[in-house]
Amino acid sequence: MKKFAYMGFSLLLSLGLMTACGEGEETEEAAGEETEAESNEEVEAEEDEAEAEVSEENEETASEEGEELDELNVQFVPSQNADTLEAKAKPLEELLGEELGIPVTVSVSTDYNTIVEAMDSEQIDVGFLPPTAYVLAEEQGAAEVILQAQRYGVNDEDGSATDELVDFYKSMFIVNEDSDIESLEDLEGKAIGYQNVTSSAGFVWPAASLMDVGLHPLQDVEPVTLKGHDQAIIALLNGDVDAAVTFQDARNTVVEDYEEVFDETKVIEFTEDIPNDTIAIRPEITDDMKEDVTQAFINIGKDEEGREIIRDIYSHEGYTESDDSNFDIVREYEEKVSEEVE
Repeated sequence: MKKFAYMGFSLLLSLGLMTACGEGEETEEAAGEETEAESNEEVEAEEDEAEAEVSEENEETASEEGEELDELNVQFVPSQNADTLEAKAKPLEELLGEELGIPVTVSVSTDYNTIVEAMDSEQIDVGFLPPTAYVLAEEQGAAEVILQAQRYGVNDEDGSATDELVDFYKSMFIVNEDSDIESLEDLEGKAIGYQNVTSSAGFVWPAASLMDVGLHPLQDVEPVTLKGHDQAIIALLNGDVDAAVTFQDARNTVVEDYEEVFDETKVIEFTEDIPNDTIAIRPEITDDMKEDVTQAFINIGKDEEGREIIRDIYSHEGYTESDDSNFDIVREYEEKVSEEVE
Protein backbone atom coordinates (compact mmCIF):
# COMPACT_ATOMS: atom_id res chain seq x y z
CA MET A 1 0.00 0.00 0.00
CA LYS A 2 2.83 2.35 0.86
CA LYS A 3 4.57 1.33 -2.33
CA PHE A 4 1.50 2.21 -4.35
CA ALA A 5 1.16 5.53 -2.55
CA TYR A 6 4.84 6.29 -3.23
CA MET A 7 4.46 5.43 -6.85
CA GLY A 8 1.37 7.66 -7.07
CA PHE A 9 3.21 10.53 -5.49
CA SER A 10 6.14 10.08 -7.86
CA LEU A 11 3.79 10.08 -10.83
CA LEU A 12 2.10 13.27 -9.67
CA LEU A 13 5.49 14.86 -9.06
CA SER A 14 6.63 13.88 -12.55
CA LEU A 15 3.47 15.27 -14.08
CA GLY A 16 3.90 18.49 -12.11
CA LEU A 17 7.49 18.83 -13.28
CA MET A 18 6.47 18.22 -16.89
CA THR A 19 3.76 20.84 -16.59
CA ALA A 20 6.17 23.30 -15.04
CA CYS A 21 8.72 22.67 -17.79
CA GLY A 22 6.06 23.21 -20.44
CA GLU A 23 4.99 26.46 -18.90
CA GLY A 24 8.60 27.59 -18.66
CA GLU A 25 9.28 26.80 -22.29
CA GLU A 26 6.14 28.67 -23.34
CA THR A 27 7.14 31.67 -21.18
CA GLU A 28 10.64 31.68 -22.62
CA GLU A 29 9.23 31.41 -26.13
CA ALA A 30 6.80 34.28 -25.51
CA ALA A 31 9.55 36.36 -23.99
CA GLY A 32 11.71 35.67 -27.01
CA GLU A 33 8.95 36.71 -29.37
CA GLU A 34 8.38 39.89 -27.33
CA THR A 35 12.08 40.73 -27.35
CA GLU A 36 12.23 40.17 -31.08
CA ALA A 37 9.19 42.43 -31.63
CA GLU A 38 10.73 45.16 -29.49
CA SER A 39 13.96 44.82 -31.41
CA ASN A 40 12.11 45.13 -34.72
CA GLU A 41 10.28 48.22 -33.48
CA GLU A 42 13.57 49.78 -32.42
CA VAL A 43 15.08 49.05 -35.82
CA GLU A 44 12.05 50.52 -37.58
CA ALA A 45 12.19 53.60 -35.38
CA GLU A 46 15.88 54.04 -36.11
CA GLU A 47 15.23 53.64 -39.82
CA ASP A 48 12.42 56.21 -39.70
CA GLU A 49 14.64 58.59 -37.79
CA ALA A 50 17.46 58.10 -40.28
CA GLU A 51 15.08 58.70 -43.20
CA ALA A 52 13.82 61.88 -41.54
CA GLU A 53 17.37 63.10 -41.03
CA VAL A 54 18.23 62.37 -44.66
CA SER A 55 15.09 64.15 -45.81
CA GLU A 56 15.90 67.14 -43.64
CA GLU A 57 19.46 67.19 -44.92
CA ASN A 58 18.18 67.05 -48.48
CA GLU A 59 15.83 69.95 -47.82
CA GLU A 60 18.64 71.95 -46.24
CA THR A 61 20.93 71.15 -49.16
CA ALA A 62 18.25 72.18 -51.65
CA SER A 63 17.66 75.34 -49.68
CA GLU A 64 21.38 76.10 -49.64
CA GLU A 65 21.68 75.43 -53.35
CA GLY A 66 18.63 77.55 -54.21
CA GLU A 67 16.84 77.94 -57.51
CA GLU A 68 18.85 77.88 -60.72
CA LEU A 69 17.38 79.96 -63.55
CA ASP A 70 17.46 79.23 -67.27
CA GLU A 71 15.82 82.58 -68.04
CA LEU A 72 15.54 85.89 -66.20
CA ASN A 73 12.50 88.16 -65.84
CA VAL A 74 13.29 91.78 -64.96
CA GLN A 75 10.72 94.45 -64.17
CA PHE A 76 10.68 98.22 -63.64
CA VAL A 77 8.18 100.42 -61.80
CA PRO A 78 6.32 103.00 -63.93
CA SER A 79 8.04 106.17 -62.73
CA GLN A 80 7.02 107.71 -66.07
CA ASN A 81 4.72 106.71 -68.92
CA ALA A 82 4.83 102.91 -68.95
CA ASP A 83 4.99 102.53 -72.74
CA THR A 84 7.77 105.08 -73.02
CA LEU A 85 9.69 103.48 -70.15
CA GLU A 86 9.37 99.98 -71.58
CA ALA A 87 10.70 101.16 -74.95
CA LYS A 88 13.70 102.67 -73.16
CA ALA A 89 14.29 99.54 -71.08
CA LYS A 90 13.96 96.92 -73.83
CA PRO A 91 17.62 97.23 -74.99
CA LEU A 92 18.64 95.87 -71.58
CA GLU A 93 17.32 92.44 -72.62
CA GLU A 94 20.13 91.94 -75.09
CA LEU A 95 22.87 93.38 -72.87
CA LEU A 96 21.84 91.32 -69.85
CA GLY A 97 21.39 88.23 -71.98
CA GLU A 98 24.94 88.56 -73.28
CA GLU A 99 26.29 89.03 -69.75
CA LEU A 100 24.39 86.07 -68.26
CA GLY A 101 24.19 83.69 -71.21
CA ILE A 102 20.43 83.14 -70.76
CA PRO A 103 17.30 84.75 -72.24
CA VAL A 104 16.16 87.92 -70.45
CA THR A 105 12.71 89.53 -70.56
CA VAL A 106 12.24 93.15 -69.47
CA SER A 107 8.83 94.64 -68.62
CA VAL A 108 7.18 97.51 -66.73
CA SER A 109 4.71 96.87 -63.90
CA THR A 110 1.28 98.46 -63.91
CA ASP A 111 1.99 100.18 -60.58
CA TYR A 112 4.29 100.13 -57.57
CA ASN A 113 2.41 97.31 -55.83
CA THR A 114 2.16 94.77 -58.64
CA ILE A 115 5.93 94.41 -58.98
CA VAL A 116 6.12 93.35 -55.32
CA GLU A 117 3.29 90.88 -55.85
CA ALA A 118 4.97 89.55 -59.00
CA MET A 119 8.24 88.90 -57.16
CA ASP A 120 6.38 87.29 -54.28
CA SER A 121 4.61 84.91 -56.70
CA GLU A 122 7.92 84.18 -58.50
CA GLN A 123 6.73 85.69 -61.79
CA ILE A 124 9.50 88.30 -61.67
CA ASP A 125 13.08 87.48 -60.64
CA VAL A 126 14.69 90.93 -60.49
CA GLY A 127 12.98 94.22 -59.71
CA PHE A 128 14.09 97.83 -59.97
CA LEU A 129 12.43 98.81 -56.71
CA PRO A 130 12.19 102.27 -55.17
CA PRO A 131 13.18 102.25 -51.48
CA THR A 132 9.69 101.90 -49.98
CA ALA A 133 8.62 99.21 -52.43
CA TYR A 134 11.84 97.33 -51.64
CA VAL A 135 11.19 97.45 -47.90
CA LEU A 136 7.66 96.11 -48.39
CA ALA A 137 8.94 93.32 -50.64
CA GLU A 138 11.71 92.43 -48.18
CA GLU A 139 9.20 92.23 -45.32
CA GLN A 140 7.21 89.70 -47.38
CA GLY A 141 10.34 87.64 -48.06
CA ALA A 142 10.00 88.46 -51.77
CA ALA A 143 13.16 90.49 -52.35
CA GLU A 144 16.79 90.79 -51.36
CA VAL A 145 18.75 93.91 -52.24
CA ILE A 146 21.88 93.37 -54.32
CA LEU A 147 22.59 96.80 -55.78
CA GLN A 148 21.82 100.46 -55.27
CA ALA A 149 21.77 103.04 -58.04
CA GLN A 150 24.26 105.85 -58.40
CA ARG A 151 23.14 109.07 -60.02
CA TYR A 152 24.38 112.62 -60.32
CA GLY A 153 23.01 115.06 -57.81
CA VAL A 154 20.50 117.73 -58.82
CA ASN A 155 20.89 121.46 -58.30
CA ASP A 156 18.00 122.80 -56.23
CA GLU A 157 18.02 126.12 -58.10
CA ASP A 158 17.51 125.00 -61.69
CA GLY A 159 17.14 121.19 -61.78
CA SER A 160 20.42 120.69 -63.61
CA ALA A 161 22.76 117.82 -62.79
CA THR A 162 25.80 118.28 -60.57
CA ASP A 163 29.12 116.63 -61.32
CA GLU A 164 28.99 114.52 -58.14
CA LEU A 165 27.65 110.96 -57.96
CA VAL A 166 25.37 110.51 -54.96
CA ASP A 167 23.48 107.64 -53.33
CA PHE A 168 20.36 109.65 -52.53
CA TYR A 169 17.75 111.88 -54.13
CA LYS A 170 14.91 114.11 -52.94
CA SER A 171 11.25 114.63 -53.54
CA MET A 172 9.84 118.07 -54.28
CA PHE A 173 6.55 119.92 -53.98
CA ILE A 174 5.91 121.87 -57.17
CA VAL A 175 3.20 124.36 -58.11
CA ASN A 176 2.52 126.68 -61.05
CA GLU A 177 4.55 129.87 -61.14
CA ASP A 178 1.48 132.12 -60.79
CA SER A 179 0.07 130.10 -57.86
CA ASP A 180 -0.45 131.82 -54.51
CA ILE A 181 0.75 128.64 -52.78
CA GLU A 182 4.06 129.50 -51.12
CA SER A 183 4.44 126.91 -48.36
CA LEU A 184 3.30 123.46 -47.27
CA GLU A 185 0.75 125.02 -44.94
CA ASP A 186 -0.87 126.66 -47.97
CA LEU A 187 -1.65 123.21 -49.40
CA GLU A 188 -4.53 122.63 -46.99
CA GLY A 189 -7.65 121.85 -49.01
CA LYS A 190 -5.70 121.86 -52.29
CA ALA A 191 -5.56 119.10 -54.92
CA ILE A 192 -2.19 117.34 -54.78
CA GLY A 193 -0.97 114.93 -57.42
CA TYR A 194 0.53 111.87 -55.73
CA GLN A 195 1.89 108.57 -56.99
CA ASN A 196 0.98 105.20 -55.46
CA VAL A 197 1.27 105.15 -51.65
CA THR A 198 4.33 102.89 -51.88
CA SER A 199 6.24 105.47 -53.95
CA SER A 200 9.01 106.97 -51.82
CA ALA A 201 9.28 110.28 -53.69
CA GLY A 202 5.70 110.31 -54.95
CA PHE A 203 4.01 109.79 -51.60
CA VAL A 204 5.85 108.57 -48.48
CA TRP A 205 8.42 111.36 -48.04
CA PRO A 206 6.03 114.16 -49.07
CA ALA A 207 3.36 112.74 -46.75
CA ALA A 208 5.83 112.86 -43.86
CA SER A 209 6.65 116.49 -44.70
CA LEU A 210 2.96 117.41 -44.62
CA MET A 211 2.54 115.63 -41.30
CA ASP A 212 5.44 117.64 -39.89
CA VAL A 213 3.45 120.87 -40.48
CA GLY A 214 0.25 119.40 -39.07
CA LEU A 215 -1.50 118.35 -42.28
CA HIS A 216 -2.90 114.88 -42.84
CA PRO A 217 -1.66 113.79 -46.29
CA LEU A 218 -5.07 112.45 -47.32
CA GLN A 219 -7.72 114.08 -45.16
CA ASP A 220 -6.50 117.70 -45.13
CA VAL A 221 -5.84 117.88 -48.88
CA GLU A 222 -7.54 116.57 -52.00
CA PRO A 223 -5.41 113.56 -53.05
CA VAL A 224 -5.18 112.73 -56.76
CA THR A 225 -3.33 109.52 -57.66
CA LEU A 226 -1.42 109.68 -60.94
CA LYS A 227 0.70 107.11 -62.78
CA GLY A 228 4.13 108.47 -63.50
CA HIS A 229 6.03 111.51 -62.27
CA ASP A 230 5.94 112.94 -65.78
CA GLN A 231 2.16 112.69 -65.67
CA ALA A 232 2.16 114.60 -62.38
CA ILE A 233 4.03 117.49 -64.00
CA ILE A 234 1.69 117.47 -67.00
CA ALA A 235 -1.38 117.38 -64.74
CA LEU A 236 -0.01 120.44 -62.92
CA LEU A 237 0.61 122.33 -66.18
CA ASN A 238 -2.89 121.47 -67.37
CA GLY A 239 -4.46 122.75 -64.15
CA ASP A 240 -5.77 119.34 -63.09
CA VAL A 241 -4.04 119.65 -59.70
CA ASP A 242 -2.90 122.60 -57.59
CA ALA A 243 0.41 120.96 -56.68
CA ALA A 244 2.37 117.84 -57.46
CA VAL A 245 5.01 115.81 -55.65
CA THR A 246 7.71 114.22 -57.78
CA PHE A 247 11.29 113.11 -57.63
CA GLN A 248 13.80 115.93 -58.10
CA ASP A 249 13.74 117.16 -60.88
CA ALA A 250 11.00 115.37 -62.82
CA ARG A 251 10.52 118.43 -65.03
CA ASN A 252 13.47 117.17 -67.04
CA THR A 253 11.36 114.21 -68.20
CA VAL A 254 8.91 116.48 -70.03
CA VAL A 255 11.05 119.46 -71.02
CA GLU A 256 11.32 118.31 -74.65
CA ASP A 257 7.54 118.51 -75.05
CA TYR A 258 6.98 121.37 -72.60
CA GLU A 259 9.92 123.69 -73.18
CA GLU A 260 8.68 126.36 -70.75
CA VAL A 261 8.10 123.95 -67.88
CA PHE A 262 10.85 125.43 -65.70
CA ASP A 263 9.57 128.96 -66.25
CA GLU A 264 5.94 128.03 -65.67
CA THR A 265 6.45 126.16 -62.39
CA LYS A 266 8.18 126.68 -59.05
CA VAL A 267 9.34 124.42 -56.23
CA ILE A 268 8.02 125.34 -52.79
CA GLU A 269 9.68 122.59 -50.73
CA PHE A 270 12.18 119.73 -50.89
CA THR A 271 12.00 116.66 -48.67
CA GLU A 272 14.81 115.07 -46.72
CA ASP A 273 17.19 112.76 -48.60
CA ILE A 274 15.82 109.45 -49.89
CA PRO A 275 18.12 106.44 -50.47
CA ASN A 276 18.62 105.70 -54.16
CA ASP A 277 16.61 102.99 -55.92
CA THR A 278 17.49 99.34 -55.56
CA ILE A 279 18.00 96.38 -57.81
CA ALA A 280 16.51 93.50 -55.82
CA ILE A 281 16.38 89.78 -56.51
CA ARG A 282 14.24 86.91 -55.26
CA PRO A 283 15.90 85.31 -52.19
CA GLU A 284 15.29 81.73 -53.44
CA ILE A 285 17.71 82.13 -56.33
CA THR A 286 21.16 80.54 -55.96
CA ASP A 287 24.02 82.58 -54.55
CA ASP A 288 26.02 81.98 -57.72
CA MET A 289 23.18 83.35 -59.83
CA LYS A 290 22.83 86.36 -57.54
CA GLU A 291 26.54 87.09 -57.96
CA ASP A 292 26.25 86.74 -61.74
CA VAL A 293 23.29 89.15 -61.89
CA THR A 294 25.04 91.60 -59.58
CA GLN A 295 28.17 91.63 -61.70
CA ALA A 296 26.16 91.86 -64.92
CA PHE A 297 24.49 95.11 -63.83
CA ILE A 298 27.78 96.54 -62.56
CA ASN A 299 29.37 95.76 -65.92
CA ILE A 300 26.47 97.35 -67.80
CA GLY A 301 26.85 100.49 -65.68
CA LYS A 302 30.52 100.69 -66.65
CA ASP A 303 29.85 100.10 -70.35
CA GLU A 304 29.23 103.23 -72.44
CA GLU A 305 26.23 101.77 -74.26
CA GLY A 306 24.81 100.27 -71.08
CA ARG A 307 25.23 103.49 -69.10
CA GLU A 308 23.37 105.41 -71.80
CA ILE A 309 20.43 103.00 -71.50
CA ILE A 310 20.13 103.10 -67.70
CA ARG A 311 20.61 106.89 -67.72
CA ASP A 312 17.72 107.20 -70.16
CA ILE A 313 15.49 104.95 -68.02
CA TYR A 314 16.02 106.25 -64.49
CA SER A 315 18.94 108.74 -64.67
CA HIS A 316 21.17 106.01 -63.22
CA GLU A 317 24.91 106.33 -63.83
CA GLY A 318 25.90 102.95 -62.46
CA TYR A 319 25.41 100.56 -59.57
CA THR A 320 27.16 99.74 -56.34
CA GLU A 321 26.62 96.77 -54.03
CA SER A 322 24.22 97.51 -51.20
CA ASP A 323 23.02 96.21 -47.87
CA ASP A 324 19.57 95.98 -46.32
CA SER A 325 20.59 98.19 -43.38
CA ASN A 326 20.86 101.15 -45.81
CA PHE A 327 17.07 101.17 -45.86
CA ASP A 328 16.37 101.36 -42.13
CA ILE A 329 15.54 105.05 -42.60
CA VAL A 330 12.93 103.99 -45.15
CA ARG A 331 11.35 101.69 -42.58
CA GLU A 332 11.13 104.61 -40.14
CA TYR A 333 9.36 106.80 -42.71
CA GLU A 334 7.09 103.97 -43.82
CA GLU A 335 6.06 103.27 -40.22
CA LYS A 336 5.44 106.95 -39.51
CA VAL A 337 3.27 107.49 -42.57
CA SER A 338 1.43 104.14 -42.50
CA GLU A 339 0.14 104.91 -39.00
CA GLU A 340 -1.78 107.84 -40.49
CA VAL A 341 -2.92 106.57 -43.87
CA GLU A 342 -3.94 102.98 -43.10
